[in-house]
Amino acid sequence: MSDPSAPAPLLELAGVTMNIIGCLDTPTSGNYRFRGFEVGQLNRDQRALLRRHELGFVFQGFNLLARTSALENVELPLIYQGLPITERHNRARAALADVGLDGWEHHTPSELSGGQQQRVAIARAIVTRPAILLADEPTGNLDTARSQEVMEMITRFNRDKGITVVMVTHEPDMAAYARRVIHFRDGLVESDTTQTGAA
Repeated sequence: MSDPSAPAPLLELAGVTMNIIGCLDTPTSGNYRFRGFEVGQLNRDQRALLRRHELGFVFQGFNLLARTSALENVELPLIYQGLPITERHNRARAALADVGLDGWEHHTPSELSGGQQQRVAIARAIVTRPAILLADEPTGNLDTARSQEVMEMITRFNRDKGITVVMVTHEPDMAAYARRVIHFRDGLVESDTTQTGAA
């Protein structure tokens, strides 16, 4: 994960591995290098900086702020990056347009469908222009049609924006979008396959 010029993969992983890749946990053994940094040797603040600037997160439960508009939800990581308000607004609006929510900026989560809420969550994850998008069961709360829309959107960001996507899913239909699928069982890699024709 230290070569930003390499083609961006779309792959599927699980659990603790996602926490380590997301700089939420550090490995108890082995090495994890990201952007030239040995993650296990970084302190909490240094890992937070990596998360803030290099990683985007999409969760099954959306994790949107309930009383906050779609625009403000998407702007949140840009506030942590310290961007000026005009740039935050512009980037958040562009990210919402990227996920098909142009015109929905002022709606709160309760005014949006589950699919729209997940689109807001995806916009929030990509607004920082991350190197890696970590998606934990991104379609778990969606019906089949919305799930396909979300996966096509994630695949498009992988292809067009060069964002590496690492996804956890238990759904074979969703894993089929990935070029590489790693199956874990009891914390160990059971198989690691490359899928032709995916993504």
